[in-house]
Amino acid sequence: MSALPGPRLASMRGARVIIALSGGVDSAVAALLLKEAGATVQGLFMSNWEETDDVYCSAAQDFQDARAVAAELGIPLHRMSFAAQYRAQVFEHFLAEHRAGRTPNPDVLCNREIKFGVGLEWARRLGAECFATGHYARLAAGPSGTGLYKARDTAKDQSYFLHAVHAQHWARVCLPLGEWHKEAVRQRARTAGLPVFDKPDSTGICFIGERPFFEFLSRFVDRRPGPIETDRGVRLGEHAGLAFYTLGQRAGLRIGGRAGFAQQPWYVAAKDAARNALIVVQGHEHPLLRSRALHTGRWHWLVPPRAADFRADLKVRYRQREQPARLEPQDDGTMRVSFEQPQRAVTAGQYAVAYEADLCLGGAVIETVYPATAAAAAA
Repeated sequence: MSALPGPRLASMRGARVIIALSGGVDSAVAALLLKEAGATVQGLFMSNWEETDDVYCSAAQDFQDARAVAAELGIPLHRMSFAAQYRAQVFEHFLAEHRAGRTPNPDVLCNREIKFGVGLEWARRLGAECFATGHYARLAAGPSGTGLYKARDTAKDQSYFLHAVHAQHWARVCLPLGEWHKEAVRQRARTAGLPVFDKPDSTGICFIGERPFFEFLSRFVDRRPGPIETDRGVRLGEHAGLAFYTLGQRAGLRIGGRAGFAQQPWYVAAKDAARNALIVVQGHEHPLLRSRALHTGRWHWLVPPRAADFRADLKVRYRQREQPARLEPQDDGTMRVSFEQPQRAVTAGQYAVAYEADLCLGGAVIETVYPATAAAAAA
């Protein structure tokens, strides 16, 4: 069955659809739209994090909210635990990256391995012709298959988090909210009497949530204290371990003002793993916080792979406007990226994702970052 973007929901009449119901307003309205389009809809609540003593995890309440939505819509609701797969395929990688001093984005792996991995396969085994979610992104048929496009609501667009999903899976997926704006989604939920119409947006992954992240990570990653130094080697204090910091970070450094230095905030500029040293600089726009180039791991294509250099717009984090860049595919499948303008706090472990207009071309993990000064000299 072909994937169907929002405007063609009417074509879903009679289709057997399983939708991932998270207990939030987005998936609730997506289920409502599918039902109104005449699809035979069933819900799936995925339990991906199961620590019964975790006071910061809202999974129990989320399930009750999903049950209330399913009851209001008159659809069956299944509950499946993918906690073992989540821990093995997402969380262990998350910990390994932090131990290596990098900054991972577990949302990307969660979508590829869990929601559109074991979740999609589970739905298929139950006879679903289509698997749906409440993500803000669009799918549309093209000459090379189904393409992933940015949502109409650019402020809520989630295609960045979906770029690593295997391209062939999109033919079995429906994203009903791709044409919708968030304000309209909440209004639709309110007028339909859905019980979650005013529920705050989720932070995404349960194990992160609204929790003290330093304390949480300390349960799994050993603290390895070391020096906090300026870029000129002046010691300012002690860090808890490189795993607990990310480039561009300001909060939590606990170094305050220092005699002989300007009264400006300090920011993490680099990690010297060989000496276990955290390098900091003053000023939000300090040159050492900026990079002109990066090198990725193996590139994941959502369009036919390109062999020659090309230009595209690139995101290196979710909350960032796309930036013009030159992309150079390498013989080993990796990608060299050069920005037109230096970018701030580009971080190894995050993802570089490329676009042409609204079409997502694919992306990869950022492996190496080149400071603007060094990259300019090498150009």
